[in-house]
Amino acid sequence: MKHNQLLPNQHFRKDWQTRVKTWFNQPGRKLRRRQNRQKKASLIAPRPLDGLLRPAVRCQTVKYNTKVRKGRGFTLEELKTAGVRRKEARSIGISVDHRRKNRSEESLSLNVQRLKEYQSKLILFPKNVKKPKKADSSQSELSSATQLKGTVLPIKQDKVAFSTGKVTNNKVHAYATLRKAQSDARYKGVREIRAKAKEEEEKQKK
Repeated sequence: MKHNQLLPNQHFRKDWQTRVKTWFNQPGRKLRRRQNRQKKASLIAPRPLDGLLRPAVRCQTVKYNTKVRKGRGFTLEELKTAGVRRKEARSIGISVDHRRKNRSEESLSLNVQRLKEYQSKLILFPKNVKKPKKADSSQSELSSATQLKGTVLPIKQDKVAFSTGKVTNNKVHAYATLRKAQSDARYKGVREIRAKAKEEEEKQKK
């Protein structure tokens, strides 16, 4: 400020010890989170730890639509094309979103292929052990089933293919060429007038 040259007198360092926040419980919380993860894994075993299968969707806006991420759930059209019933999907670990719509054939085919791949790797345990259903997996598959600890069918980003070319003519200077074209366009009318006046002078001399 440039008024009466007042000196600042704010007490910013007054009783700062009472306003400091400390986190000395970090090691204990780390151990508790690990124990909770182990407890959850034992409770839901042999189901995957990551939860339900999610669809692959595009991010919004022009800035981010080149990236693929996990969506909320599969559409009813995707489930129908893959041969999965709506009520059965949640029971076998597939998320459903009845509000989402398929706007392109690419997204539909991608998620249908994702569902079929999941079904091919799926091992179904019977609810009733004494009377297993025909749709359930065989005994050899059930005995060899292990719990998936990572992401269920992780999404892979699309690789954009591009090629580079060699510079063939090094003698062309782009900046000088552009500046010359700009000046030619700017002084085109003036130069035409001068050339015309010069021709008239030469005619008069003759």
